[in-house]
Amino acid sequence: MIAADGYKVIGITTILFLISLVITFYYPQLWLKIITVLIGIVFLFNFYFFRDPERNIPVGENLILSPADGTVIAIEEVEEPYYFKSKVKRLSIFLSVFNVHVNRMPVSGKVEFFKYIPGEFLVAFAEKASEKNEQTVIGVRNEKGKLLFKQIAGIIARRIVCHAAEGDSVEAGERFGLIRYGSRVDMFFPENVELKVGLEDKVIGGETIIGEFK
Repeated sequence: MIAADGYKVIGITTILFLISLVITFYYPQLWLKIITVLIGIVFLFNFYFFRDPERNIPVGENLILSPADGTVIAIEEVEEPYYFKSKVKRLSIFLSVFNVHVNRMPVSGKVEFFKYIPGEFLVAFAEKASEKNEQTVIGVRNEKGKLLFKQIAGIIARRIVCHAAEGDSVEAGERFGLIRYGSRVDMFFPENVELKVGLEDKVIGGETIIGEFK
């Protein structure tokens, strides 16, 4: 299954690849052949990058699921200025270009906060990326508590897609967007959350249990 948000990119690279094939057929010069091969590689890679596999969503009112596939690269206490406006625990997930990039809701509830922040494009695993890079910030509340998470662009990922909006009712595990070509997702937890993962753990969006409301 291909993510709907990837159709446009795949369509553009398909057209470019077909045009380059036609040009190379009539003008078989070496440099044109090299360009055609490179475009062909990008064309094929996009089908892999925008894959959107189905996931087995765990059921439980207290569960907090991973919003993305990737590797846990940081767990630390930070000051969160937008939603909690206090010191909370932050967990960062790094997505390489080889991970599935479709993002899923970590909890069910109501989107109580949404903010788009333009910014820089530092490498996603850099410490300052959480504050300085382009990002969307999403806060969700339910009867167990509230949770904040960010989609953060990276040095290659320069397009964040987010379909969530303030006031939306959401379900844990449902798709809400993606980030193109390598990126990062940060999650912010209040004191009543017990984490279930550690540094360097591999997580799967919509399946891995990141934490649990006590």
